[in-house]
Amino acid sequence: MSPKLSDLVQQASQAVGRAAGDAQDFLASLGPDPSEKEPVGQKPAPVTRKVLNIIYNPKVKSAGGKKLSEVMGWNDPDKLTPAHIADLKAATYNYANYVVVERIEVDKMPTKLDGFAYAADDFVKLMKAGKGFHDPDAVDYHRILADFDIIAKVNADKVDEVWLHAFPYAGFYESIMAGPGAFWCNAPPLEKTEQAKQRFVIMGYNYQRGRGEMLENIGHRAESILSHVFRHLKGDANLYERFARYDKTHPGQAEVGIVHYAPNSLKDYDWGNKTKVKSRADVWKNFPNLAGDSRIVDTTEWGNGDTLQHHLWWFQHMPHITGGKDGVAYNWYKYVIDPNLVR
Repeated sequence: MSPKLSDLVQQASQAVGRAAGDAQDFLASLGPDPSEKEPVGQKPAPVTRKVLNIIYNPKVKSAGGKKLSEVMGWNDPDKLTPAHIADLKAATYNYANYVVVERIEVDKMPTKLDGFAYAADDFVKLMKAGKGFHDPDAVDYHRILADFDIIAKVNADKVDEVWLHAFPYAGFYESIMAGPGAFWCNAPPLEKTEQAKQRFVIMGYNYQRGRGEMLENIGHRAESILSHVFRHLKGDANLYERFARYDKTHPGQAEVGIVHYAPNSLKDYDWGNKTKVKSRADVWKNFPNLAGDSRIVDTTEWGNGDTLQHHLWWFQHMPHITGGKDGVAYNWYKYVIDPNLVR
């Protein structure tokens, strides 16, 4: 006998209630943010984050068993990873120190939500044709969690986050958050992961692309997390909204901008725009003192259109000192690196 609709609704409501209760218990366990008791203006102690790096790079039989990245002439993920770690360290003034504690290379394609998985040889043909890719594209994250026993590793404090390396049409989000109290992280929170003892982020990197795009993934993660950090603060108290201003949306009042928009950008990825605009980006280097005049800036400030250089410039303008106000730390990096610190 099929269950009644009312019973299904009640079961769903109970499940949501349990998940909400788990999230509340998790948040309560964090206690108050200690940042406001810290002396203001000191350099935060560096942190180390443990990474599980899973690389999907299957062998292509029709190419003599060469790996997909080689057959397609794409980047070597084992070279991208240490370069990315170095970029993150530079972007955060040596605060973020990532260490790969486990590396797993997988000789197959990840499985989609509907159970489909490409054969490597077929995928090469599709890439060369530029069409015919499987729809829906979304990957089955829960299969990945199960295949590599990820939640158990998180709960045993063996890993802090997961970096997935793959290729176009792998079905990954650039980032997604799991665990109790998970929230939007450039993707909806990954449901049914409350059994984890803490939040963790799963990054999705594409080795067809390079270091600039990898840092952009982290940049979008930062935008999501900082928006959540400041969600209860309005007006001038919401410092992230102020930090993110650019001239197109706030004429004459640009500050640092966002990942896709430099202070003078007119469209997404317009980091090479030579238009000169007023910006108060400099004042963020004197945080928490945000007094100061704007000055004229253009693309020469952030690398003349270079993706990596713009993103480094953007990250390096974030507040990164001890202290805090309104329940928010003056070190924004700590939230980006460890979402468990977000209240």
